[in-house]
Amino acid sequence: MSLVKQLWIAIVVVMTVAFGGSLVVSVLSARSYLEQQLQVKNIDNATSLALSLTQLDKDPVTVELQVAAQFDAGHYRFIRVVSPTGETLVERVYEGELYGAPRWFANLIPIQADPGQAQIMDGWKQFGTITLASHEQYVYKSLWEGTLELLAWFVLGSVLTGVLGTLAIRVITRPLRDVVDQAQAIAERRFLTVPEPRTPELRAVAQAMNAMVERLKAMFAEESSRLESLRKKVNRDPVTGIANREYFMSQLREVLTGEMHGSVGSLVLVRLAYLNELNAKLGHQRADQLLRELADVLFHSGDEHPGQRAGRVKGGEFAVVCPTYASPTEAARDIYERLCRDWLPHWEPEFPDLFHLAAVGYERNQSIGDLMTRADEALAKARAKGPNTWHAEETPSTKLSMPAEQWRTLLTEAVAGGQLSLAFYPVVRREGGDQPLHQEGVIRLQVDTSGQLLSAGDFMPMAASLNLTAPIDLGVVRLAIEHLQQGTGDVAVNLSAETIGDFTFRNQLLQLLQGYPALCKRLLFEVPEYGVFRQFDAFRDLTRALKALGCRVGIEYFGQRFAESAQLASLGLDYIKVHPAYVRGISENPGNQEFLKGLCNMAHALGIAVIALGVESKDDLPLLAQLGFDGATGPGVR
Repeated sequence: MSLVKQLWIAIVVVMTVAFGGSLVVSVLSARSYLEQQLQVKNIDNATSLALSLTQLDKDPVTVELQVAAQFDAGHYRFIRVVSPTGETLVERVYEGELYGAPRWFANLIPIQADPGQAQIMDGWKQFGTITLASHEQYVYKSLWEGTLELLAWFVLGSVLTGVLGTLAIRVITRPLRDVVDQAQAIAERRFLTVPEPRTPELRAVAQAMNAMVERLKAMFAEESSRLESLRKKVNRDPVTGIANREYFMSQLREVLTGEMHGSVGSLVLVRLAYLNELNAKLGHQRADQLLRELADVLFHSGDEHPGQRAGRVKGGEFAVVCPTYASPTEAARDIYERLCRDWLPHWEPEFPDLFHLAAVGYERNQSIGDLMTRADEALAKARAKGPNTWHAEETPSTKLSMPAEQWRTLLTEAVAGGQLSLAFYPVVRREGGDQPLHQEGVIRLQVDTSGQLLSAGDFMPMAASLNLTAPIDLGVVRLAIEHLQQGTGDVAVNLSAETIGDFTFRNQLLQLLQGYPALCKRLLFEVPEYGVFRQFDAFRDLTRALKALGCRVGIEYFGQRFAESAQLASLGLDYIKVHPAYVRGISENPGNQEFLKGLCNMAHALGIAVIALGVESKDDLPLLAQLGFDGATGPGVR
């Protein structure tokens, strides 16, 4: 029973007892007083009437009329005149019903006022004795009204006391509710602190809880910092700070085989003309500075292009994978202009022939070896053009090309006409490839009557630029619900990074899910990592809303922004899916093995499951399980 209910019960009991005691005391006191007043009135009226009769003739008619007049003018229970011999000469008695108070009340509190008596004289002789008693109904009426008034005041006092007590309890227990909410949040793997209350007892509890949360946050932050340092050491070039060859090639392999980006894109190579001469002339420190400045320009060329990655593939050779440019020529021209603006002017006076740049196109599932060979050939053509030049190789592309408005029409009609579908891929447990954790529903778009299907990477970037991701994501959720209604198991769907901050979409999504409470427990939502940290507050609010409905929430392609992972302590995530760049070739990369093992340990401490993306072979599953992964997905386990 809640404190508020207990308070109200206590108030009712106390006020009832107080009312009963006050009623008894006040009624008995009032009754005694009124009885005395009634008795005095009886005596006075009897004396007054006897004196009037003494002065009148004593014939029966006169006496009768005088008594009747007095009886009718006053409020009497009876008036009686008795002769000295005991004969009743005149008698008037009230025969009406009691009014002004209930009968049970009159029976409960009887009024016992003695009648008034007086002698009637006839000269020097006694004519008779008059006896009268005033009616008690007015006394009962006064007592009853007083009782009702007392009851009303007690009820009003009880209500006011209860309301004030309820407010006081809410104020007093608000810090306690904060502590309870904090404990509940910790149980849900959300580590939050609460303000310390003024109440000493609650302050001690809050201080202990906050201290524990701060220790956990510090521990996670420390471990996150350690793992981030390890990640950079393993996957970053020590001189320039961008991706080293192994990590860049893993990212390129994911672009060529995965579905996060489009089916076509461009690869840009930048090569310094004479690295040995640079080192000899500039010295080690200045040569490293030149390399760092070049790498910085290449790295930041992707600030406005999601998915663009830069890496150092050889001593003086750098590469940039560009999945969002319209053509290799556009990619080459943009990066070349950035270099000529932000990097070349500082070094060209000393080295007129400093670099060459080439760009080639790629398509999904293309061999990395063939792509790099074509890029080297294009780089040779750029060098043949002269100092500081660029060259782009355009290749025939199967990419669907159309104006933006035509894309808008296509996507809008696809959502309305049912041209969206889901392809399902298994996410298996680490114990074995035949034990599914859930299925991942990946969006497909049918573009014509031939049945050609586009993957998300082929059309979602355009949908994002046209602000159409919200209706597409809602369509995906509806398809997942339809699938859940027809089968068993759990289904995970992806939400676009652009959608999570859309409050209209959030309300529509929650309203849709509220209609299927039983299915929410089987529905999982995933958001790409770059979208999570770009709109962290919006993602946190969306996560809490979805988990309140019973859904599970995770982050996919995790690990690219690991430095910010300490914030995960406040989310209460259910799982993360680690970026394929860390998983591919894991058996041959001891550094990434150490990093991923630490990542799994940290995630498990938060109650977060860890799933590997891009697993190429079932043979990797035992090693992933040894590192701490809870599940895996990829071409090797489908």
